[in-house]
Amino acid sequence: MTSSKEPFGIYIHVPFCLSKCPYCDFYSERDQKLVPNYVEAVKTELRTLERCKGFVSPDIYEREVTSIYFGGGTPSLLAPSHIGSVIKCVKESFPVSTDAEITLECNPSVKEKDAFFLGIRQAGVNRVSLGLQSAVLSERRALGRLGSPEDAKNAVLAAKSAGIDDISLDIMLGIPGQTEETLKESLDFALSLPVTHLSVYILKLEEGTLFYKRRETLSLPDDDQTADMYLFMCSYLKEKGMRHYEISNFCFGDNIGRHNMSYWRCSEYLGVGPAAHSFVNSKRFYSERDLRGFLNGQKCVYDGPGGTEEERLMLALRTDEGAAAPDTNAAFKKRAAEFAAMGLVNCKNGRAVLTEKGFLLSNYVISELLSVM
Repeated sequence: MTSSKEPFGIYIHVPFCLSKCPYCDFYSERDQKLVPNYVEAVKTELRTLERCKGFVSPDIYEREVTSIYFGGGTPSLLAPSHIGSVIKCVKESFPVSTDAEITLECNPSVKEKDAFFLGIRQAGVNRVSLGLQSAVLSERRALGRLGSPEDAKNAVLAAKSAGIDDISLDIMLGIPGQTEETLKESLDFALSLPVTHLSVYILKLEEGTLFYKRRETLSLPDDDQTADMYLFMCSYLKEKGMRHYEISNFCFGDNIGRHNMSYWRCSEYLGVGPAAHSFVNSKRFYSERDLRGFLNGQKCVYDGPGGTEEERLMLALRTDEGAAAPDTNAAFKKRAAEFAAMGLVNCKNGRAVLTEKGFLLSNYVISELLSVM
């Protein structure tokens, strides 16, 4: 088995939610009685990596961890003591860099906000990502979101007061009833707060979700309206001083989401928890979407090789860093030049970088460039 001394990140999937949002296809369960068992199972896996034997080499315990990301689900359903015990276990099991980014996804409606954010800050969390989705109450209700925009504002202020300076908000595009005016209302709400980062995702109707089942009855903006909103958003946030560093992500200064950026740079990461995916030793593997299976030691499933040249190029093209055009591939350069003439790609310093219009059509542009590799 190949090994690597390169730094890597750790992703912890927290599979608990109070309720299921109608648009969400991420794995979650409502039975919070299993939280203590889940936390212990996560710590056992971090110490032993029993579930991914055959995929990782023992020297992974010598590699530096540069980011820890608690995603979900709703990680803020865990008590700060649970979060702290997992972070402590990571630090006892792996060398963790002194400036590691430690992110927790949070529901803005988290109870006892001041105590919660102070608790997670003391546990080691230094970045939070809050699911605003929309600051327009009617849109929030259409999305099945509990709470109000005021909850999100109070959560941001509580996190900031607790000493967490790196704060991200999630916003959604193309949602029921949304217009350019209501999108601007949500963006202005977010920008009025001390946030460093915005993630703005276009709604996708995923099979198996309630929205997918009701797709014929939803009052959604059409593709042209959604495209116009996306381009408006890109221009507006740039005007406000934000860097558009990835298709769906914007930041002030250099406050990129370092953990997620490692995905787009095709760096390796270890996923722990049901439904968590990993990329280690050039192998991709995952835990099945089964909390009880995870608690019972269910083994990870091989998902194929990773880190190919095509994959690295595909991921790099999602970012404002772009991808280096292969020196010997004239067809790639020709196709990139054709897209440049269409205003979809910038070709500079030997790199192909998608424009904002190119980001909007990224699936098509990237697949076309990969087809001539």
